Amino acid sequence: MSKYLFTSESVTEGHPDKACDAISDAILDHILSKDPNAHVACETLATKGVVVVSGEVRTNGSTEVEKVVKQTIKDIGYHKGNSGVDPEDVQVISMLHEQSLEIAQGVDSDDISEQGAGDQGQMFGFATNESESYPSLQGSFMPLSALLSQALVRQLTKVRSSGLIPWAGADGKSLVTVEYDASDKPFRVWSVVIAIQHEDMLAKFDSEEAEHDFIVEEIKRHVIYPVIPTELLDENTDIIVNGTGRFVEGGPAADAGLTGRKIIVDTYGGMARHGGGGFSGKDPSKVDRSAAYSARWAAKHVVAAGLAESCEIQLAYAIGVAEPISILVSTNGTTANGISEDEIARRIFAVFDFRPWAMINDLNLCRPIYSATSSGGHFGRDPVGDTFPWERLDETRLSALRNG
Repeated sequence: MSKYLFTSESVTEGHPDKACDAISDAILDHILSKDPNAHVACETLATKGVVVVSGEVRTNGSTEVEKVVKQTIKDIGYHKGNSGVDPEDVQVISMLHEQSLEIAQGVDSDDISEQGAGDQGQMFGFATNESESYPSLQGSFMPLSALLSQALVRQLTKVRSSGLIPWAGADGKSLVTVEYDASDKPFRVWSVVIAIQHEDMLAKFDSEEAEHDFIVEEIKRHVIYPVIPTELLDENTDIIVNGTGRFVEGGPAADAGLTGRKIIVDTYGGMARHGGGGFSGKDPSKVDRSAAYSARWAAKHVVAAGLAESCEIQLAYAIGVAEPISILVSTNGTTANGISEDEIARRIFAVFDFRPWAMINDLNLCRPIYSATSSGGHFGRDPVGDTFPWERLDETRLSALRNG
């Protein structure tokens, strides 16, 4: 194949869909902090002045939905003037109800090790070593365009929250296009697109053009250049900031949000396949979440162990059944010399257990750790403290994979 381009998108915590993910995960964390064995499937809709929370819950603890919603909105940085959702007077409608007993009987088991999957479906985990050539990105094992687009929105949040760019609003997006050579190796960033909500600053500038020029230079200086490795940028890299010129009205005032609408943003930026199930608001008995995390964990170990340059793992489950009904390992022809995909699959099965209870136990998933995942990507993140345990590499497992 000749040279080609690949693009990935990400969105900030103040994007309406991501705000809904944040609310769903904050409610999940609130419930898990009181009842680690709770079962939760929480969906959120946000529009101008209204947040609707719905879904199913089974818990021994209380659920303070309105309090959690308002605090999450405040933490995001929404206020009436910039989003249409004021944490002080937003209308919160809760329609959470008890989980179906038919679902519960499929998940519950007298033998906890045989806990059934909370739903049917297929999930994918992926890792690649293409990011490992750049010192600032090492250890992530992620597609470069996805990793950079996610890092850009986290940087947007950081500089806004710190006051470094106090004019920025909570809503925003990034889009990174990476150029690959004929051997499928990334070698430069073709373009960077940033959309960032901002205050109306026309009183400070002579024109919309002057306001826009100021925003472009500030975003380059404080967001793009600190994030993108310098060796990937050149004089031909196209940088576009707020392509329409202005972005004053954002958040749910401009666009309604829903939980689970940014599943590609959450994962690998389109470089790997996706089973279709969202993550946010779901407790780990839902294999949409726990199996996707576990498959990523296993795939990252395979690549970090040097068995392949990239690895994609598909898991499939039937509701109420503990063992996956199918597992597929694909390396896209990048296996190390002398190792077949079948051998890699055999080693994976010997080292990782993909039954729901085992995945939950190995990664200690029944904890309130999910709010941190609701924006900026679920994978390729730094596992600080209790967060992102599926990103930690385990030397014992790495050794077992290498030695077979």
